[in-house]
Amino acid sequence: METVDLAFEELGSPGDAPLIILHGFFASSRNWRLVAEKLAVNFHVYLLDMRNHGASAHHPIMDYPAMAADLLQFMENHGLTTASLLGHSMGGKVAMWFALNYPDRMDKLIIADIAPVSYKHSFDNLIQALKALPLHEISNRKRAELLLASAIPELSYRQFLLQNLILKDGAYRWRIDLDIFYRMAPNIAAFPGVDHLAVYTGKALFIAGEESGYVKADDLKTLFPNASLSVIANAGHWLHVQQPGAFIEQVERFL
Repeated sequence: METVDLAFEELGSPGDAPLIILHGFFASSRNWRLVAEKLAVNFHVYLLDMRNHGASAHHPIMDYPAMAADLLQFMENHGLTTASLLGHSMGGKVAMWFALNYPDRMDKLIIADIAPVSYKHSFDNLIQALKALPLHEISNRKRAELLLASAIPELSYRQFLLQNLILKDGAYRWRIDLDIFYRMAPNIAAFPGVDHLAVYTGKALFIAGEESGYVKADDLKTLFPNASLSVIANAGHWLHVQQPGAFIEQVERFL
């Protein structure tokens, strides 16, 4: 399987236990920097950009086996025999797939607001709205935000997505390849078949937002029999942004 060298940021002391943070779809390592800075007091934190995201290289294939292979190669390149993984959404599915396939490379597993299931959610309309943005007419980010308002009503989500819009040589362009995202989005909503895999018996913590519907306890125990589930009040899918203090407390206590 062809792997991609992942861009990353490193925080904390190399002498501390390694913790790798994996972001979600359309996100990047920068979305986790404030959380990483807090965790870096006690851990050697690696903030990764997954393939096709952030500063990492683009690749036409984007699924969980491929992204887990990227992660394994990253650990090999940095001399990490084992590490704890913290993954959110897409990054959580990468972490789960990695734990199921490479359990001997795991320390502890933390999954933020996602389960090892295939969701029916479709990204088609969202990605088409981004593709339809007339980049040649945009002179500032505020203009892009207004043009997307009808298709993506939630302001905070528009602003999150527009972090992928960059200014280069006086013109705006997408940092991500929207065609790859469109083709690969069904892989992101899904979770690969697990019939050939043994369950993961290591320690695992699933943290869910109370207002999110992504995680159900019954979806966890089959593959992760020793997992515990914690729910954070007044938080949805973006629990680490909406309730950072409570989220970091849960992570630190578990680690």
